[in-house]
Amino acid sequence: MDLKKVLADIDNVKAKGNLDVNIESIESDSRKVREGCMFVAIKGFETDGHNYVNKAIEMGAKVVMVQADSNLKQFILNSNVTLVVVPDTRLALAIASCNFYGNPSRRFKLIGITGTKGKTTTSYMLKAILEKQNHKVGLVGTIANYIGEKKLGDSERTTPESTELQKMFAQMVEEGVDTVIMEVSSQSIKLNRIAGCDFDIGVFTNFSKDHISEKEHPDMEDYFNSKLKLFNMCRYGYINADDLYVSKVKKLVTNCDIHTYGIDNSCDLLAKDLTVMNTGSDFKVKLGDKNQRVKVGIPGRFSVYNALAAISVALKMGIKPENIIEALAEVKVPGRSELISNAKNLAIMIDYAHSPESLENILKAVKSYTTGRVICVFGCGGDRDKTKRPLMGEIAGNIANFTIITTDNPRTEKPNEIINEIEVGMKKTNGKYICIEDRIQAIKYAIQMANKKDIIILAGKGHEPYQEINGKKYPFDERKIVNEIINTK
Repeated sequence: MDLKKVLADIDNVKAKGNLDVNIESIESDSRKVREGCMFVAIKGFETDGHNYVNKAIEMGAKVVMVQADSNLKQFILNSNVTLVVVPDTRLALAIASCNFYGNPSRRFKLIGITGTKGKTTTSYMLKAILEKQNHKVGLVGTIANYIGEKKLGDSERTTPESTELQKMFAQMVEEGVDTVIMEVSSQSIKLNRIAGCDFDIGVFTNFSKDHISEKEHPDMEDYFNSKLKLFNMCRYGYINADDLYVSKVKKLVTNCDIHTYGIDNSCDLLAKDLTVMNTGSDFKVKLGDKNQRVKVGIPGRFSVYNALAAISVALKMGIKPENIIEALAEVKVPGRSELISNAKNLAIMIDYAHSPESLENILKAVKSYTTGRVICVFGCGGDRDKTKRPLMGEIAGNIANFTIITTDNPRTEKPNEIINEIEVGMKKTNGKYICIEDRIQAIKYAIQMANKKDIIILAGKGHEPYQEINGKKYPFDERKIVNEIINTK
């Protein structure tokens, strides 16, 4: 594509060199640069792409885009290379990527789902509903990316980098997708990964303490304001009326037509007569001109909220009530309240709960219907918000009958130090617990102590098939691990 077209709608561009050049690809990773590429230098948390500009030129980049506050004298340019200078390379990368791939998000309905919890479950619910009425749906999210039933690959992050995202969108257009559902992380909004996307509908599931760290958000205000920006990009919005923070969105955003859903407060879509069981949840809600009972095969009050969010969007899109009811009764979400089949017929559930509120939600949900003990196995990720560790220890101590504190993606931190910080909260309670650093041994301990009346909650990893230690991901699929432990004599 012609460079001038690639740079369209990017503000305050300065350039040195020939603008009449054809761009073969756009890359922000210098290792992927090929002949005819435009390399965009990004200042990351770990490395600064500006340090690799000269390497990109050596590898054949025709154009290099750099940030205005970088040291321009460090770049070794030649007459065949065009230098583009912009105020913000992350923002420019996103807009350039939209242009390069033909602004694909304008060619389907784009639904963005944000929130501390529930993004994945809500997106799977909505995908199932839309497909029940024969929509061809693309899904971009935490677990994997899909076109219909075709898996495009596992996800490295909730919302991909802008170049990868627009390339995926273009593929979805090519394969006839009419609706794309995308999980939108606060980080992706803050780092401009979704800039230039043409959103039709936004959803805000809930908001609670998470993602507060040096590499994420400095405080809750920054975290909330990042999510809020999504609704300035949407025509319609659907928000949780029962969430104190989220309910403010309607007053804070004036250029988006926002509607509400909930259980406790006055709202546009209200759930009534809730029943929560170990096999799922059901409730009454108005679909069309009459109240109808809806069943969801995921236990917990939180699953009702996720279902209400999906129903709100589905009704806006004209989905028939019978299709909504059928899809929600059938939907399964990997790693979200997922029961693992096993030879001992023990109740073993894996769940992605990795924040104080999500851990509290899952433990309270299973406690309400379990006749035996709730045995909780969990840890906290390294290089993330340390303040939530004692909070989660205290929550587990107050709700679970027995807790095994263990490891969960320690990354560059020492696992025993993370465990010690969790234990500070646990010691504030009368909860029974043990610390076992090796997560496999922790799971084994839980299985050995459990009987058929108990339920084991393996919290934190959910769908993740790996354990991240010192920058490397090791295979760690809890479904396989559980059955290997049980089947080993």
